[in-house]
Amino acid sequence: MEKKFRTLRANEIDVRVAKIKEKGLSLLLYKDARVDMNILDETVGSENWQRRHYECKGNLFCSVGIRNDKNEWIWKDDAGAESYAEKEKGEASDSFKRACVNWGIGRELYTAPFIWVPADKATIETYKGKLICHDKFWVGKIIIDDATRQITALAIDNKKCHAFVWQAKK
Repeated sequence: MEKKFRTLRANEIDVRVAKIKEKGLSLLLYKDARVDMNILDETVGSENWQRRHYECKGNLFCSVGIRNDKNEWIWKDDAGAESYAEKEKGEASDSFKRACVNWGIGRELYTAPFIWVPADKATIETYKGKLICHDKFWVGKIIIDDATRQITALAIDNKKCHAFVWQAKK
């Protein structure tokens, strides 16, 4: 029953600031749960997948099931972490996204290079003694090798410029 999920498109990948220093900031790539739902619907059909949440040893897990050709459900699970905003909702969403990675959805994000944006390509300010950045970043371009599912080129943009451009060495 091997389902081949497509790789993520640039507009399906979100970017957030990981760390800020005076000389620049690092960014992380991620996907949200809606992307996973859309890819599951697109690949296996909305009636052929389901999710369940359960608690184990104080951790919230999500189990994502996909129906195979023999009408059997195959399940893959993972635990989530609480988010800063809506704790329970964030943990449920995170466990779902992680379970979907176990199916292969968005796994290519783990091949992303270290993303460093120098201070001259971002607006870094000090607020109450802490460095902050309110810039919005997005994936301007991404190339993923279909055979290896590895990111081979990446451009991150903000309203100022191409904040980060990278291509794998051949």
